[in-house]
Amino acid sequence: MSIVTSKEMFKKAYEGGYAIGAFNVNNMEIIQGITEAAIEEKAPLILQVSSGARKYAKHAYLMKLIEAAIIDAEESAGFDLPICVHLDHGDTFELCKSCIDGGFSSVMIDGSHHSFEDNIKLTRQVVEYAHDHGVVVEGELGRLAGIEDAVNVSAEDASYTRPDEVEEFVAKTGVDSLAIAIGTSHGAYKFTAAQCTRNEKGILVPPPLRFDILEEVTKRLPGFPIVLHGSSSVPQDFVKMINENGGKMPDAVGIPEEQLREAARSAVCKINIDSDLRLAMTGSIRKYFCEHPDHFDPRQYLKPARANIKEIVKHKLVNVLGCAGKA
Repeated sequence: MSIVTSKEMFKKAYEGGYAIGAFNVNNMEIIQGITEAAIEEKAPLILQVSSGARKYAKHAYLMKLIEAAIIDAEESAGFDLPICVHLDHGDTFELCKSCIDGGFSSVMIDGSHHSFEDNIKLTRQVVEYAHDHGVVVEGELGRLAGIEDAVNVSAEDASYTRPDEVEEFVAKTGVDSLAIAIGTSHGAYKFTAAQCTRNEKGILVPPPLRFDILEEVTKRLPGFPIVLHGSSSVPQDFVKMINENGGKMPDAVGIPEEQLREAARSAVCKINIDSDLRLAMTGSIRKYFCEHPDHFDPRQYLKPARANIKEIVKHKLVNVLGCAGKA
């Protein structure tokens, strides 16, 4: 296993009709669960770190944990599994530069909160520095609603990607991939009840993704890798587990997995998943505490949490992303 850029990953994914999973990491157990799943499924992998994760765990700790996972995989699995280490939602040149200098192989510069012209200017600045250091860059057009770490965009301020802007943006910035907004959203509450319908069981059904926008972007940027942020599916078994064990998460709803699989068959080469991992960890820990109120050893309750993260990642790699066996 080695740290690589996503360039070759995306080329194979585009041609093969699958997507690479980009999973957010915050601590040892999450990294272990993700990498163990990827090793068993022989799937290429993107481990992404948000600015919030860097503040929480510190850059050096996260990099050493990833290096430890690489060493463990080489010793236990005996084959080379590609891992891309990516900055998720970098919002300044200085943050991107720090991650590039610190060993990341990919960075995202999110200038979507700026004007189109200022987004191009900032993104180009990051691209020039990154490419000089052998690092790839993801840009963004359009704004996703929702809350995740430092990202907080109201539904009123969210906007779909405008296909008529993508060619100019890519040409003037030189980005290696492009995150677009087609109806995905950050966090576990991706849609309000008013935006959804309810099925016969009373469960919220979110509005469909705007595949018409994705199709038009693909026509304008043939062969170019597209990224979807805010693509957790908010599995209802973990929401139920949380609610049955002292939690309170009514009407948490995510992106249907069949729609993500459809996106992965097209130009979408990277799909970001974070909230699903948080739900798996939180649900597992809440359940363990309720079943074992006398336990206090963190190893006892973090072990099943790590196991559930591993299982949900394996499910995503095989059934949603389609990248199992593609390493």
